[in-house]
Amino acid sequence: MNRPAALMKSIAVPLDADTLALVEKLSASRNLTVAEFAAEAVRRIAESETDFDAFIQVGIDAADRGDLIPHEEVMAELDAMIAKHRARCST
Repeated sequence: MNRPAALMKSIAVPLDADTLALVEKLSASRNLTVAEFAAEAVRRIAESETDFDAFIQVGIDAADRGDLIPHEEVMAELDAMIAKHRARCST
């Protein structure tokens, strides 16, 4: 992401030697600076965590509305899936 330098902020994070070596190796293999690689990694995990939080919120909202599946129904579906898997694996 190319943003004007005035809009960019910096953070500093301590890394152990093994992690830093991995970051250096990966960034070099992608023709990126360590800072560019780290910024992309932070952006990706932040987006992933945001997506996960939204996914969880969908479930919370459904539960708040009372839109739930009874425990017995969930367990019956799981038992059927397990039986199907076992049958497939034993052949």
